[in-house]
Amino acid sequence: MTGTDVQKEAEDSGPSGYAAARLRLLTEETRSGPPRRAALAELTDDWLTGLFAAGAEGLRGASLVAVGGYGRGELSPRSDLDLLLLHDGSDTKAVAALADRLWYPVWDLGLDLDHSVRTTVEARKTAGEDLKVQLGLLDARHIAGDLGLTAGLRTAVLADWRNQAPKRLPELQELCAERAERQGELQYLLEPDLKEARGGLRDATALRAVAASWLADAPREGLADARRRLLDVRDALHLATGRATDRLALQEQDQVAAELGLLDADTLLRQVYEAARLVSYASDVTWREVGRVLRSRAVRPRLRAMLGGGKPVTERSPLAEGVVEQDGEVVLARAARPERDPVLPLRAAAAAAQAGLPLSLHAVRRMAAATRPVPTPWPAEAREQLVTLLGSGRPTVEVWEALEAEGLITRLLPDWERVRCRPQRNAVHLWTVDRHLIETAVQASEFTRRVSRPDLLLVAALLHDIGKGWPGDHSVAGEIIAKDVAARIGFDRHDVAVVATLVRHHLLLVETATRRDLEDPATVRSVADAVGSQGTLELLHALTEADALATGPAAWSSWRGSLVADLVKRVSAVLAGETPDDPEEGAPTAEQERLALEAAATGSPVLALRAQTEPPAGQEPSGDPEPLGVELLIAVPDQPHVLPAVAGVLAMHRLTVRTAELRSQTLPDGVDGSVLLLDWRVAAEYGSLPQAARLRADLVRALDGSLDIAGRLAERDAAYPRRRGVVAPPPRVSVHPAASRLATVIEVRSQDAPGLLFRIGRALEDASVQVRSAHVSTLGANAVDAFYVTGPEGAPLPGDEAASVARKLEETLRG
Repeated sequence: MTGTDVQKEAEDSGPSGYAAARLRLLTEETRSGPPRRAALAELTDDWLTGLFAAGAEGLRGASLVAVGGYGRGELSPRSDLDLLLLHDGSDTKAVAALADRLWYPVWDLGLDLDHSVRTTVEARKTAGEDLKVQLGLLDARHIAGDLGLTAGLRTAVLADWRNQAPKRLPELQELCAERAERQGELQYLLEPDLKEARGGLRDATALRAVAASWLADAPREGLADARRRLLDVRDALHLATGRATDRLALQEQDQVAAELGLLDADTLLRQVYEAARLVSYASDVTWREVGRVLRSRAVRPRLRAMLGGGKPVTERSPLAEGVVEQDGEVVLARAARPERDPVLPLRAAAAAAQAGLPLSLHAVRRMAAATRPVPTPWPAEAREQLVTLLGSGRPTVEVWEALEAEGLITRLLPDWERVRCRPQRNAVHLWTVDRHLIETAVQASEFTRRVSRPDLLLVAALLHDIGKGWPGDHSVAGEIIAKDVAARIGFDRHDVAVVATLVRHHLLLVETATRRDLEDPATVRSVADAVGSQGTLELLHALTEADALATGPAAWSSWRGSLVADLVKRVSAVLAGETPDDPEEGAPTAEQERLALEAAATGSPVLALRAQTEPPAGQEPSGDPEPLGVELLIAVPDQPHVLPAVAGVLAMHRLTVRTAELRSQTLPDGVDGSVLLLDWRVAAEYGSLPQAARLRADLVRALDGSLDIAGRLAERDAAYPRRRGVVAPPPRVSVHPAASRLATVIEVRSQDAPGLLFRIGRALEDASVQVRSAHVSTLGANAVDAFYVTGPEGAPLPGDEAASVARKLEETLRG
């Protein structure tokens, strides 16, 4: 059926005919995007025109007007109809009756309706009081009735808008900023609101309003296409969900991608992010121009008076070779020749970031159009300007985005294209891959005084996740890319090797510190071998912290910082030629020694609970105290089943284990026996913490076998089944044979759940292995646990036996 046939069906059949024609139009596979939105608006116009004609017989001085998105002729499948019944005030009773004839059929079809009935004077008055109403009226479009009445309103509203622009535009900018603060940035969110988030459809509409004011205009290149892409995604979202929603939820992204003919949800998100980035950049440029024009208007009369009516002279302050400041922006000097100066884009960007000023749109576009490629390898000045840009702190972000918007970044660093706008489906990450890399450089700029080679730190920060655009381990792929990039930008062979090492091992310190036994010499030695030198260790320490801080608040804490610092200290000693202490000789704290002696003397477990808000011993406090949870110290005479017993008792009391350490503690000379020491950080799932005496009593019963932990946990799970949420990836258990010479290291990665550590401990006990030490950490919803195990004789497990234990443990966790 053709579009004309669809409209004819709607006209002939009344509301039911319109509903059938509308459904047919929305299910046509051959029509989508702007043509479908326009056809839906036209179909709706014809239906409403028929309703108006039937209800307005004999009535003059009234018209039906579409405003907002409907006024622009852009109807998504579940968009509301935004209508104004405009009248001249001569027959309000007839207008009220006409309104009923219009609104009720719309409601009867279940369509959302935003409606109003006003005279021209009332509409202008309401617009003057309510900015959102005024924005909607800027897109007013005649549907039916008195065309002259509609045209008069449009003319008056546009004149009002232009006359009031100096007052209303700052109000509109503030409205956009408040919305961005509330909804976040569309280009980074995993479940973005396509309309309300910064860079979304609301911002695109705001740019149209600015253009209508004649005060300033947005950069138009690509803006219409970006807006079209966001509207296409919203259409597909409406069809996939059957609801009038603008939030692109995770569970709907695959279906929306399929509706649009895209490869997968990541491809969908990347397209959304690219469109949002363009809208956000256009908004930044436009609002900057609005501010410049308004400041100029305010200052010009005073300047003219001072200069006797002459034309004011624009001030230009030099910043660097070929780069000047003008009107609060960085522009090119009159003598600049970008076609002869390939380093100019980097020099201008570095000067802008150092001055904390934005690059002007005109300057960036001129450089993008005229500048020749930088020679390979880069000259020293180019490399120095890149390092200066990366080390400028927070202003780096805005300047980098300006270069990227005009394609200069991918021209300088072609490998950037693979990570640009790439989503990270991990709740810990706040940013896309490319923005995370820039954020890491921003964080690293704070640590440049801590390292002897800040240039290598900043470049490694920029490149550390560059491998995420390639298949396989991103650290391995990134090492290869980093070597190539570092050589291209002019570093010598030694520096190239350092940058490559930093990228390859950028996760080494934090993963080792939180998942391995730092008392084991093999652990420290393996890190020392990977790092190779004190200088590289110093850089890796700073990069580790910068990377974590740039990831999000869940990725770094005082606890993690202290573990990494402890590891760095031990590795530094090895690199300096010292021999690491034997693992059995770690010195306990005074409280640990007291508990161990009491456990040895009494032959039963003892424990202590204390809130931990200060940093661990040996670490300097930084800023406000960080709430680190509750520390649970337990000393138990060495015996079987300790790990599952303690973990099970904690699970029974609904205590979540955030971190856990288990090790054998050597007692002072003259004291018989052996004691296991557990140093754990726990938090109550809900409610308050149990009393230490109750925990100890249950632990005694668990160890002597009189407390059926498995049965109690099973009863609770049956009584209070957990809600089903997002399906988690299956658990993975692996063996790391080279991680220790004294034990076999078995690592478990799994979705965190109540009783998980109890199940792991019991499975290891069933496998007849001894847990020499354990290192447990919870990262968001993920548990990453490492267990140092030996056979009954205290030796590491043979390779095939270790693999068998890991396989059985994985089967247990999957079951």
